[in-house]
Amino acid sequence: MAKGWYILHTYSGYENKIERTIKTMLENGDLSSDIVIDVKVPVEEVVDLRQLPFLQEETIFIGADRGAYHLLNADIIPTEIIGDFDSISYKELDTLRKHVTHVSIMPSEKDETDTRLALLEAMKYKPNEVILTGVSGSRLDHYQAALHDVYHFQRLHPEVSFYIQNNKNKLQFLLPGTHKIDQQEYKYISFYPFGEGLEDVTLDGFLYNVEEEPISYGHAKFTSNEQVERTSTISFKSGICLMIRSSD
Repeated sequence: MAKGWYILHTYSGYENKIERTIKTMLENGDLSSDIVIDVKVPVEEVVDLRQLPFLQEETIFIGADRGAYHLLNADIIPTEIIGDFDSISYKELDTLRKHVTHVSIMPSEKDETDTRLALLEAMKYKPNEVILTGVSGSRLDHYQAALHDVYHFQRLHPEVSFYIQNNKNKLQFLLPGTHKIDQQEYKYISFYPFGEGLEDVTLDGFLYNVEEEPISYGHAKFTSNEQVERTSTISFKSGICLMIRSSD
C-alpha cells in the first residue's frame, strides 16, 4: 500500500484532541502503526523560535502544556514545563519527563489557565522581557484569556516588557508615558485603548500623526498606521494602549 498524507478536517479548537485520540489508539494497539505512521497538527501561529531576537543560552524557556512539546520538537529543552497536559498523549508526556528536570503537573479543573501559571513561573526569574507564542490559535476564548493575562502582568510589572508574538504579528501593552518605537519588519502598526480610553495621544514619525488627541474606548480609527521614520514615538497621559504590529 502506498504511503501518503491524509487530511482530517475537524471543528476548530478540536485539532489537539483528535491528535491525542489517534495517538492513544496507536499506543493501545487499536490502530496499526503500519497504517498510521505519524499525526501532525498545523502550528503556523507558533513563531519560528530561531527568528526571535535572543540567544538561546541566555533565555529561560517555559513550556505550557503542549507548548512544552513544541519546544522539544524545535530541539530546545525547556527549563521547566507546567500545565494539566490534557492536549498531549501519555507517551509525549513521558518523553518530556525524560528531558525536562522541572515538571509541574496541575489538575485539569483549576482557576488559572496554563498560560497564567507559566507567567507566574516566568516572573520568578526576574526577567526584563517575556515573549508568549502559541497563544493566538483557533480558540478565541484561549486567546482572550492570554491577552487578559498579559494585560494583568504588564500592569503589575511595568518594569518588564511582555509580548504576544506569532509569525505575522507582535502585540504588547503600553502604559502611560512616552514610548520610542524602532522600525521593524512589520508593515502596519495599530493602537487601541484597552479597558478605558486614552488621553492626550500624540503620534510622531508615522504616516498618520496626531497631537494630544483622545481615543475613546471602542474606537478603531488608529488601525493600520505605518512608520515613516526609523524611530517613532507615541505618548499619552492616561489609560492602557494595546499596540499591534502586523506584517500583512
